[in-house]
Amino acid sequence: MHSEKEKSEAFLRFLNVLDTLREKCPWDAKQTNESLRANTIEEVYELTDALLDDDVNNIKKELGDVLLHIGFYSKIASEKGRFDIADVCNTLTDKLIFRHPHIYGNVTADSPEEVSKNWEQIKLKEKGGNKTVLSGVPKSLPSLIKANRIQEKAANVGFDWEEREQVWQKVKEEADEVEAEIKSGDKDKLEQEFGDLMFAVINAARLYGVNPENALEKTNRKFIRRFGYLESRAKDMGKNLKDMTLAEMDKIWEEAKDLEHGQPLGLENDKENK
Repeated sequence: MHSEKEKSEAFLRFLNVLDTLREKCPWDAKQTNESLRANTIEEVYELTDALLDDDVNNIKKELGDVLLHIGFYSKIASEKGRFDIADVCNTLTDKLIFRHPHIYGNVTADSPEEVSKNWEQIKLKEKGGNKTVLSGVPKSLPSLIKANRIQEKAANVGFDWEEREQVWQKVKEEADEVEAEIKSGDKDKLEQEFGDLMFAVINAARLYGVNPENALEKTNRKFIRRFGYLESRAKDMGKNLKDMTLAEMDKIWEEAKDLEHGQPLGLENDKENK
């Protein structure tokens, strides 16, 4: 790993190159906060892909791309006399120190849960901070991530189940309500009840220490792999998926599961991951 001097030199080298590009490159020179915003979102998603793949080289590359955008926004702000990268770093460092009184003060927090609860309480007290518990949740977050964040914040101020097992009654209750609305035929209420059911399932995942976004994305990737195998096998057999029976597709689907689990084809016949 690099020394403190090498880290400082590397960061300064990055800032100097960014300054040069902003001055001499036509593309870099015309960028604004608005023009970069969509690209920033894309870069963060690319970083999350690399993190899920645990691809070290890609993680390093994508972190660099995100850092570029942080530097870019700071450079644009400095040109307008608003702030610069030093202000960004100092603001972050000051916030970290203030929000970790168990490290830099006399508060005790011996578990991650205690730290998280202290963090939310401190944010409510900060000058210019969030005025309500949930006001700090970005409106533009994807709904699944937003639901999990809302639940975490509510739990940190004590609004949570006394025992995590209690959440399953809520999940069953919401599932029953979905079934009732399916029978009633009211599409608006059905949408509402599906939302309530998904919110309850996300809550259950949180209570059992599972990140629902990561869990769902891993399932998405698993389905894509298995469906890709199904398409490939069908093509090898000279068949079109639309012309195959469900039983034929199920058989190939089980082959895909067997291959993933390192089992001889045909030995696994469960449907639990379908």
